[in-house]
Amino acid sequence: MSIFAIIPARGGSKGIVRKNLALILNKPLISFSITAAIKSKLVDRVLVSSDDEEIIQVAKSFGAEIPFKRPDEISSDQTAMIDVLKHMVNYLVGKNELIEAIVLLQPTSPLRTEKHIDEAISKFRSSNASSVVSVVEVPHQYNPYSVLSLNQNGELNPILDKTFNRRQDKPKFYARNGPAILVVSPSVILDDELYGSTSLPYFMTKENSLDIDKKEDLVEACRILERRKNKL
Repeated sequence: MSIFAIIPARGGSKGIVRKNLALILNKPLISFSITAAIKSKLVDRVLVSSDDEEIIQVAKSFGAEIPFKRPDEISSDQTAMIDVLKHMVNYLVGKNELIEAIVLLQPTSPLRTEKHIDEAISKFRSSNASSVVSVVEVPHQYNPYSVLSLNQNGELNPILDKTFNRRQDKPKFYARNGPAILVVSPSVILDDELYGSTSLPYFMTKENSLDIDKKEDLVEACRILERRKNKL
């Protein structure tokens, strides 16, 4: 039984043109996810699913496997992630691969490391959950108990009735951070689901949850990585 890391990386992107090849400290964005997966002690194989020849060649140069070129029908910006993963799982099943788990690694999470990946996989293995997904705590100002709506008169109203005098007393809420990591049973994917009936959290910090969506995020990633390099 093997654990397969799958990195989806199509060629098209709207916010940042050719985003998966955008440079961070002179390295293409996708390389950070490939390198983290290869360094993982628990991932057995690292596969990239892409429709783009340049991305495919770059991914190969960093050590990823490219079992096929992704078909156009599941390569548009409207394609759901479940369709990409199911396509890969069906391919692996057709090759008689024995799959313990699929680890989805979005290439837009360059600050996720092999340590994070291994911890998430270990949590999955030690549980009976159908998936483990990385999350980040929702900042207190965006907590549902802080969120307001406007009525027809333009007046502010809380969306939840209960109020708290101190922010420390508010219950904590979490959001999937991309997700940067999703460890999931292959049977869940084949059932056309991403998370299954029981999903456990893998907690990550705000900094490590940085998701590259706009050019400012690339600058921030460079700043964080430079700071970490200088500390070493």
